[in-house]
Amino acid sequence: MTASSSTDVPILKISDLSVALPYGLDRAYAVEGISLSVRPREIACVVGESGSGKSVTASVVMGLLPNALRLAGGSIKLEGEEIGGAPEARMNALRGNRMAMIFQEPLTALNPVMRLGDQIAEVLALHRKEMGKTAVRKRVLELMEDVRLPSPETIYGRYPHQISGGQRQRVMIAMALAMEPALIIADEPTTALDVTTQAQILQLFRELLVKHDSAILMITHDFGVVADVADHVTVMQHGRVVESGKPDQVLGNPQHAYTRELIAAVPRLRYLPDLEPAMPMLEVKDLHLTYRQAGWIRKSQAVHALAGVSFSLAPRQTLGIVGESGSGKSTLAKAVLGFETPSSGQILFCKQDLFSLSQTALAGTRHRIQMIFQDPYSSLNPRRRIGQSLVEGPMRHGKSSAEARRRAVELLELVGLHPSSMDRFPHEFSGGQRQRLCIARALALEPDVIVADEAVSALDVTVQAQVLELFKSLQSELGFAMLFITHDLRVASNICNRIAVMSRGKIVEMGEAREIFENPQNAYTRELLAALPGSELR
Repeated sequence: MTASSSTDVPILKISDLSVALPYGLDRAYAVEGISLSVRPREIACVVGESGSGKSVTASVVMGLLPNALRLAGGSIKLEGEEIGGAPEARMNALRGNRMAMIFQEPLTALNPVMRLGDQIAEVLALHRKEMGKTAVRKRVLELMEDVRLPSPETIYGRYPHQISGGQRQRVMIAMALAMEPALIIADEPTTALDVTTQAQILQLFRELLVKHDSAILMITHDFGVVADVADHVTVMQHGRVVESGKPDQVLGNPQHAYTRELIAAVPRLRYLPDLEPAMPMLEVKDLHLTYRQAGWIRKSQAVHALAGVSFSLAPRQTLGIVGESGSGKSTLAKAVLGFETPSSGQILFCKQDLFSLSQTALAGTRHRIQMIFQDPYSSLNPRRRIGQSLVEGPMRHGKSSAEARRRAVELLELVGLHPSSMDRFPHEFSGGQRQRLCIARALALEPDVIVADEAVSALDVTVQAQVLELFKSLQSELGFAMLFITHDLRVASNICNRIAVMSRGKIVEMGEAREIFENPQNAYTRELLAALPGSELR
């Protein structure tokens, strides 16, 4: 065994690292005096909220710091080589070769107009110029098998939008593994994945470490992931390391108040009581939606996105829709909102069949069903001040400018933001604040039903807890019904009165939240619950 592969010698060693922020911000350093190391076959997790310096740490190791930030001191050694401030040519040789990065959102990280197999092959073509096309293709297919992608020959020729989120993340992992790097940096690699896919990816990481003798620096805000895979945990706050140690020490006996706060905010399985029966606000009856999808081998194939879905939703009630990627959750949301036209079935809103209404009548009804999206930044117009985004909907539906602005100010205060937010742009707010703005915008049209599609999945645990409490208090005060779509079963248990479990376009089990979680009747539901990360945090 070589020195670099010895478990006594770190693959990555960061010592007293500081990265300076531009002058005039709320603090001088993005990261200040941090030290950590990652050894072969080890997964080291860095945990903290947005702004803690996690991603800046990853960026400086990869040599990808934004121009506005500056390496101010310290050492970064990769396999014993000092790379802090190394020339760009040297970093280009190392990136993808001796170190690689897996990004949080594979759909934005992958080239949308390039076949998946060619994107993996590109890494090999860059670093292994001596390999011929046949050898490259063979290696790509081997990598696809390593990360357990189904039908590698088929996946090779597909584009990113033609596969699921979990499969896209596996493609990203295959790209990272192409050159068998010593270090893999994984930035929130499982945040947007459903629980079973998340469990598979985490197990895959552990297997690949052993096979390739690599190390992983994992950035995450999910303590369930930390509990399941970490060999070492580093907790960061405001650019500094506040606690570091083995997972059982940090999770079981946290010494710093900030660590205790983060752990306390992790959602546990808690249950809301179901409500007394009431007249449904929304009824979905025997909904079917089938569409044709172009295939790589066959010309087209029928995809049954929804197959006989039925449920009802009463005022002040929250129905959680849970299931894996491809189960039909988001398609159901789009159908309820009118973005997709079902093949058959009914959607009744206040006893009116939405698909039998005239265009004029439908336009007068649609604003009463509003949506809150997963990514608040991309759902807000970056060129518009918040006030403009809040008043345009009400004004379009007949309110005067003064009336709409008065209501917008009321809503900002209702979601815990200052009225001065009206004059600011989306980029001037944190992620949690932007999600509050999206909630205010949805409420501006006084909806009877809100569809929340993964509305808290990308938020830090403390912000997530605040937004969930906000949903509950607003629902209690305003009386709207909510369809809450999530892959996080813990979150669902904290906010939903009832749960519907979806698989392959069907609801396979539905009932009161406590009954579903404590006495699941369907094997698929039991599989989802068994895959929950961090059993000690339930």
